[in-house]
Amino acid sequence: MLEEIIQNRYAVTAVILFGIGFTNLMLQQNLLRKVIGFNIMDSAVFLLLASLGYIDGGVAPIVGDRGFDPLYINPIPSGLVLTGIVVSVSITAFSLALIQRIYRRYGTIEMRELLERAKKEDD
Repeated sequence: MLEEIIQNRYAVTAVILFGIGFTNLMLQQNLLRKVIGFNIMDSAVFLLLASLGYIDGGVAPIVGDRGFDPLYINPIPSGLVLTGIVVSVSITAFSLALIQRIYRRYGTIEMRELLERAKKEDD
C-alpha cells in the first residue's frame, strides 16, 4: 500500500491539493478566499496532467539531428497545462476585478453579508 502511494506520489499530491482547494471553495464565506481555493484546485489539475505526461528518461519531442531514437515525452499534457494556466490566470484576474467592484458597491466581500444586503435591496 505504501509502495503504491510512493510510486503515485504526484497523483496523490494532486488529489490532496484538489481536496484542499475544493474544501476551501465550499466552506469559506470570503470571496477572496474562494478565488484562492479555485487556484489551488487549478494547480492540482496542472500537477496531475504534468505528471501523467512525464516519462522517466524521456526527452522533449523537438525535431533535431539525433543519431539515436530517443524516448519522447507526451507533449499533449504539457500543452493542456499551458493552456490551462492561461485560462486560470484570466479567470483569476476577472474574479478579482469583480470582487473589487462588489467591495466598492457593498463594502464587504463576505457571502452572508452580501446575501443579506441583496435581500434588503429586493425589498
